[in-house]
Amino acid sequence: MPALRVIKRDEPWRGGALAIVLGALAFSLGAGILMLAAQGKSPVQGAVVLWQGTFGNVFALEDALRKSVPIFLCSLGVAVAFRMQVWNIGAEGQFALGAIGATWAALTFPGLPKIVLLPVMFLAALLAGGLWALIPAWLKLKLKVSEIITTLMLNYIAILLLDYLVFGVWKDPTSFGFPMTPEFSPAAILGPIGGTRLHWGFAVCLVAGVGLWAFFRFTLLGYELKAGGEGARVARYAGLPYGFLVGFVMTVSGALAGLAGCVETSAVLGRLQPSLMAGYGYTAIVVAWLARLEPLPIALASFLLAVLRVGVENLQLEMQIPAAYGMIMEGLILLSVLAGQFFQTFRLGRREG
Repeated sequence: MPALRVIKRDEPWRGGALAIVLGALAFSLGAGILMLAAQGKSPVQGAVVLWQGTFGNVFALEDALRKSVPIFLCSLGVAVAFRMQVWNIGAEGQFALGAIGATWAALTFPGLPKIVLLPVMFLAALLAGGLWALIPAWLKLKLKVSEIITTLMLNYIAILLLDYLVFGVWKDPTSFGFPMTPEFSPAAILGPIGGTRLHWGFAVCLVAGVGLWAFFRFTLLGYELKAGGEGARVARYAGLPYGFLVGFVMTVSGALAGLAGCVETSAVLGRLQPSLMAGYGYTAIVVAWLARLEPLPIALASFLLAVLRVGVENLQLEMQIPAAYGMIMEGLILLSVLAGQFFQTFRLGRREG
């Protein structure tokens, strides 16, 4: 067998991003089939059940679309930070803080009209998520603490804070002991679109996605963020305010994740409860890398991962697949995409002699 060597490409592989993503998906699905076979399940039956659980009926498709909303908003936020090479792993906690902020507004001002209360809830969620993300940004800039560690650790604090509130001061006295807040007033509910189960959170996604695309494409600050993504030393050499840019992207990143928490709490649950925390913030990391940090591909990847979630739920019901199966698949996709980045810059060639 001839020996191989690594050769650096003269320019990045054209079409490599799409090939890497498709290859990662194919590899992950193949591994998923092997896991089904290892459990004594029929891979063919699993594929049929997976398809029926997502595209086989309108209810499942609507469920996938609803789940794609928080994934999309969290992924947008993660992508903003990643563009600056600031590794925000805390979208899950920022999502929780956004839900807490929106719930505070809904419970504090239940008598406000809908046209006033919903913007107040959005603002509270944006502020809560943004300020929560600003903590690791400050620690990174002032104390040189890795934002990977701080954002990850703050996730646990945020989730436990949510639990503290729904088990304690915000617990509904009429909930028969279940941990949840009182139901929101009708003015605090982001309603459905027509007679479907879809809600107006899709309009929020559209505004956020188009706004972020226009910001990076047409504004000076968006250009500076792209340039600052080359690293702190490059940014400072170019005269860019690196500290401000880090704080800005982390605030925007947390605010978008917080907005996702507000939309999910208001439009889907109608109250705050622990079941809100479904891992959307962690899925956002996979989506952001799959989509190469671009808004339109993020929308497609968000729907893809939402479809996977809904399909795996159907597999659990129909074939008794463990709940961890979906998380394993998401992890495989992310690892495959990251490993595939190698071929974007390098290729394998035969070693002469």
